[in-house]
Amino acid sequence: MLVIPTAIPMKVELECEACGHHQPYLVPTPPCPHCGHDWVEARYDYESVRTLWPAILEQRPFTMWRYRELLPLRDDAYQITLGEGGTPLLRARNLSMMLGTPNLFIKDERQNPTNSFKDRQAALVISMLKEANLTEFIVASTGNVAISYSAYSSHAGIKLWTFLPSLVPPEKMREIAIYGSEVVKVTATYDATKKVAARFSHHKGIAKGRGIRDVGTRESMKTLAFEVAEQLAAHLGPPQPGIPWRAPDWYIQAVSGGMGPIGFWKGYCELYQMGLVDRIPKLAIIQASGCAPMVHSFQKGLSEAEPVTDPHTQVITIATGDPGPAYSYLYKVIKEHGGAFEEVTDEETFRALHVLAKMEGISMEAAAAAAFAGLFRLLSKGIIKRDETVVVNCSGHTFPVEKFLLGRDWLKVLPGTLATTPLPTPARPKSTAENLLGALDQIDARVQRIVIVEDNPDAARLLRRILQTRGDFQISEAHTGPEGLALIRALHPDMVLLDMMMPDMDGFAVLDHLKADEELKDIPIIVITAKELTLQERKRLQGQIQILLQKGTFMDEDLLEGINALLGKEEGETA
Repeated sequence: MLVIPTAIPMKVELECEACGHHQPYLVPTPPCPHCGHDWVEARYDYESVRTLWPAILEQRPFTMWRYRELLPLRDDAYQITLGEGGTPLLRARNLSMMLGTPNLFIKDERQNPTNSFKDRQAALVISMLKEANLTEFIVASTGNVAISYSAYSSHAGIKLWTFLPSLVPPEKMREIAIYGSEVVKVTATYDATKKVAARFSHHKGIAKGRGIRDVGTRESMKTLAFEVAEQLAAHLGPPQPGIPWRAPDWYIQAVSGGMGPIGFWKGYCELYQMGLVDRIPKLAIIQASGCAPMVHSFQKGLSEAEPVTDPHTQVITIATGDPGPAYSYLYKVIKEHGGAFEEVTDEETFRALHVLAKMEGISMEAAAAAAFAGLFRLLSKGIIKRDETVVVNCSGHTFPVEKFLLGRDWLKVLPGTLATTPLPTPARPKSTAENLLGALDQIDARVQRIVIVEDNPDAARLLRRILQTRGDFQISEAHTGPEGLALIRALHPDMVLLDMMMPDMDGFAVLDHLKADEELKDIPIIVITAKELTLQERKRLQGQIQILLQKGTFMDEDLLEGINALLGKEEGETA
């Protein structure tokens, strides 16, 4: 059992979110005795915690339990832990360059024991149940919650009943079952499944998880905020003297019931109250277009959500048609403090899944990818500014990859004996994505040899990686103008990606040399520059290059349109 050194005794009481009435802390949590409202908040002795933190945290392991004083568990002896929390905050280096967002971070919640941020919730709630001497529990889930609760209830010796809608993948159902939980598949939507679980709970007299209404679920998610605050300060430094930790400008998460952002918000509110951060971040709430009750209700100006009765999305883990009180809470937060509700299509989600795997080496489940698809949308709309600090919750790891995500030509098959005939080059799949990866899917098959002339090694590496993920190109690099000219003259490539801002010989000079050479003047040139070109410089480029791309806009719609226009022109000339 994990032992946290020098913890102060936990002091907590419950405050009604509706009327403000205070009552003693109990598990299971009763509704407010004054008004009957069933959403109550845990409140702590923040002054005492501020005197203890952050100095004492240096002595503690980096797990969610290091923030022990602001979690509703009386006795550490009842902690049920598998090592949850303490997940890395990764700087998205390649994606940052593509998007022009230098301070983009990924909270990698795949690193939790069952590969999901729901492990935080399960660890705290199951510990609370253990302390309350409960031996059975019921949860309704779209998969990840049931997996997490199954692992932790097994560790705690608590019998778990899981109710799952039939669209939950069989792989997830089997994982739940292997922990010894009872698996009940309901041939209905998730919202209908929750009602079946509630009836079973009432009939059997077994306590049931109430989702966002449970104090433990929200309190557990605060630990995300606490960790991010510490980690951002380590990455970027404290914001000012006397303020040890740091807040991002935005926190982005794809949601079903919304407890992650709500817990994150409360965590930062507590940190701000204690003077440990200087502000509270804005929330970006992302939902699937086929089941987006929060987004659509917000667009209509409604303070209560209109349920979606017939979800249409393949991202089943965030397909909650009725978010209940979570939406009203988030509606108020975003109206008063800023933020955004945004929807993304399944196509955008699966495209983002590919991008993160190929550009950052991070494979994730579709629900996590939806958050990144939301990031792309909010950047393209200008809602999130490119110089703002952004944290995206990579909420869980992918399960076995579905065939439709890869297409038909993802596997190269070699014969069992040596063959004399060459292997056919697999066709590159078509894509309609609004980004450089999608555009490169559609590059003419004649383009085989590409030269990159770029003095920034990170930018050159990024361009090479993008090309590597989109075909069997022969890619060569040069890091100065003279070196680039020599390489182009030696190789006669099919296309050149040229940076304009280089020392000694810049891109303009390289272009002049190429256009003066009869053998090289017709090579297609794509110019990539971080500089805002003047009108005179743009005129100088006219007739010499095919496409001009601004660094930091690789995910924008104009990029795809530009490459399509280039290909259309080339094809027309050769027809």
